[in-house]
Amino acid sequence: MEPIKIKLANPRGFCAGVDRAIEIVERALDLFGTPIYVRHEVVHNRFVVDKLREKGAVFVDELDQVPDQATVIFSAHGVAQAVRTEAKRRQLNVFDATCPLVTKVHMQVVRNCNQGRDTVLIGHKGHPEVEGTMGQCDVDSGGRILLVESTDDVYTIEIDKPEELSYVTQTTLSVDDTQQIILALKARFPNIQTPKRDDICYATQNRQDAVKQLVNECDLLLVIGSKTSSNSNRLREIAEKNGIESYLIDNASYINQSWLAGKKSIGVTAGASAPEVLVKEVITTLTNLCQCEINEITGVEENITFALPKELRAPVN
Repeated sequence: MEPIKIKLANPRGFCAGVDRAIEIVERALDLFGTPIYVRHEVVHNRFVVDKLREKGAVFVDELDQVPDQATVIFSAHGVAQAVRTEAKRRQLNVFDATCPLVTKVHMQVVRNCNQGRDTVLIGHKGHPEVEGTMGQCDVDSGGRILLVESTDDVYTIEIDKPEELSYVTQTTLSVDDTQQIILALKARFPNIQTPKRDDICYATQNRQDAVKQLVNECDLLLVIGSKTSSNSNRLREIAEKNGIESYLIDNASYINQSWLAGKKSIGVTAGASAPEVLVKEVITTLTNLCQCEINEITGVEENITFALPKELRAPVN
């Protein structure tokens, strides 16, 4: 039998925002010792969170679980202004791991609200990034923020001043699905103000482009990532929409040997919050289950980095 071709997506795995968020937690632990509190999962990956928990990070849902004057880190997904205000009132030592690309969206929402403009946010209800972005708008300024999740939502939202309307998006959405919603918004509100740059982050775009290439070359796609990871779910959906069998797996132990039956080519990728060590474990498992030929597709080279907060850049003694 000919070996099954295993094709690795490129790029895959950690993005600059995730790298920065994890390093912020690790540096804080090194500099200040345990415990270090983290509001929500710093990134949406079970393996990463468990490793940080082993090092002494304490993950909490809300600030009322953090002792006064303790050190707390905000996750890469960002937080509402009310959370920042509460942290300041409690005199918490805060390090903000919000991805700079999410912060860019927050700043645009604040500008819109201060100008009295309504903002439409394209995103998934309940996602931490969406909750944080929705919480940037001070209604006393006159502007509102409204959430739409689909093209159907576009035709039901009520806008008081359609001539003073803007939109922003969650950074980890499906590029194609989001474009359809944007087209619907522009059709209903021709004067809607668009962001100067796309809000969907470069890493989300690059990983989706890589999967679009893979689905033309494979008959099974394995996406390494946690179910809570928005960008990982979008990668799986791309394969499904193209008629390719696809599974979202936390790690190699989730692989079912029956998935490999009759397959000639298997694509492997990882969401932006999944570390490369999990990819290597998946490759090892596949090579133990079948005769494989490993290839990595060519793709966009990513060389973006984001600086740490200046208080965490000092060398650890």
